[in-house]
Amino acid sequence: MKAILLILLAIITLSAYGQKDMTIERHRMKLNAKHRGIRRVVNYDVTSSDVPKEFDGVKIVFMADIHYKSRLKEKGLESIKSVLMEIKPDIILLGGDYQEGCEYVEPMVDVCTAWKAPLGMAGVMGNNDYERCTELIRERFAEKGLRILEGDTMSIRRGEEEIIIAGAKNVYKGRETEPSPTREIADSSFVILLTHTPDYVEDVDIAHTDLALAGHLHGGQVTLFGLWAPVNPSHYGRRFLKGVKRNSAGIPVITSTGIGTSRANIRLFAPSEIIMITLHNRQ
Repeated sequence: MKAILLILLAIITLSAYGQKDMTIERHRMKLNAKHRGIRRVVNYDVTSSDVPKEFDGVKIVFMADIHYKSRLKEKGLESIKSVLMEIKPDIILLGGDYQEGCEYVEPMVDVCTAWKAPLGMAGVMGNNDYERCTELIRERFAEKGLRILEGDTMSIRRGEEEIIIAGAKNVYKGRETEPSPTREIADSSFVILLTHTPDYVEDVDIAHTDLALAGHLHGGQVTLFGLWAPVNPSHYGRRFLKGVKRNSAGIPVITSTGIGTSRANIRLFAPSEIIMITLHNRQ
């Protein structure tokens, strides 16, 4: 009887978490040189049988909250370029909050797209980006071949297989936001959802998402040994503050601590980071 109960509990747990065979392993990536303004590059190895075989080993760079110029100045912006050139990602994904003034949009876009990722580039808009420079950001990224997703999706193909990148459109008014574009995607597809704020993954039904990527919270930006943040713009407290978490449906979300800063140009026990995700097909 006890064995049966344990089996039933395991089945319920797997069902709740959705991603039955997905594993996500985190480790720091060692770079050839130090990069001013970028404290670390964190690699997440994402392994799942849902990852198409053609995408085994594909490298994705995810950057959020650049906030140029803030604490991130010219040398830091150049560091982003040098990191991209060293990693040579196959896909570049961006998580919004790109600028602290319209005059900074063009140099920021130039650097973020300096490495022409061979499989594609996409991003979403952050709350700062809907407050100012909105059309300029869309236009400049489009000119460089990076697609801004606002409630829509794009297909990335390799050989005969594809993955789907979906982009959430947040409205940043309490818990009001638009439906997830992933709801209309076939469950058989491997889907990465971009959202500026991680609260979206809990506020909205993100069905058919395999992995969500978010930013916005800056890891708290100013924290007490990384344990407590006096300012945390999430109505879920520390739940999605940084790293790998899961929503109530069991869908994993990786929240980046971001690169730049907002309000005060200081980070305390919330280091700036670039995230690299390496996809692995589980045979």
